[in-house]
Amino acid sequence: MRTLTGRDHHEHPGTDGALVLAVEDDKNIAQMLALTLETEGYRVVEASTGQRAIPEVRTRNPDLILLDLGLPDVEGLSLLADLRVLTPSPIIVVSADHLERDKVKALDAGANDYLTKPFSTPELMARIRAGLRGRAHVEGSDATSVVFGECTLDIERRRLTRKGRPVRLSPTEFRLLATLARHAGGIVDPDTLLKESWGAAYRHREGYIRVYIHSLRQKIEEDPARPQYLVNEIGLGYRLRASAPTRPAPGPAPLNQTLVLANAGAEAGAPAPASSPWDPPSSGW
Repeated sequence: MRTLTGRDHHEHPGTDGALVLAVEDDKNIAQMLALTLETEGYRVVEASTGQRAIPEVRTRNPDLILLDLGLPDVEGLSLLADLRVLTPSPIIVVSADHLERDKVKALDAGANDYLTKPFSTPELMARIRAGLRGRAHVEGSDATSVVFGECTLDIERRRLTRKGRPVRLSPTEFRLLATLARHAGGIVDPDTLLKESWGAAYRHREGYIRVYIHSLRQKIEEDPARPQYLVNEIGLGYRLRASAPTRPAPGPAPLNQTLVLANAGAEAGAPAPASSPWDPPSSGW
């Protein structure tokens, strides 16, 4: 592991000296990533194994993670799931696997984006910028919980409960639901939902949204056929009707924040949607 301090990030507007953790066991690729990112004004931490990646995330809290799934000491998807639990930061998988099913598994395990080796430097930079823009938007929202019907979504703890009982969400379902919660009060267009839930590469794939909205309704709504919370505004997008966003109280007892999600429905405990033609195929480099 090594840490590189980038050049003055003011030479590269928009990077703000963001810290990128590059988890890559190929020394040549790791050096290329580090030098390229440093040139663009980023700070870089390298980890060549999963065992090194975990403590780096815990101690350094990187702004974005580039993750190679083919590490020598740990199964890639297992590490990805562990990293997703540790941090809300965007994770971009970098892998030689180009099959659609591999990309779908990674996205459902918590990746924000998936890029196939070999890749070009311009696309790498574009994907990183897109990931960091999404993180900036999330951190700009100070609501931490959303209450709709009998459900409570705790964004910070990445937890959904219904009638006080935990409801299992896939990483993609959580990102979609959290995106709607953070945009409470207005219509969220499909491009925005796709960009923030799947990544910039998946714009114009509205079928993905319909599949996952259907699954969320099965877990949230009393009557999924007649949704009360997550509403589809025909031709415009989805609306989150907000009553009162709640923020942590200054004292020990947090205020109870209430946002009403416009139209989402589904029974608690329903299985996550199976891989389908609507699942993002992910583009490679």
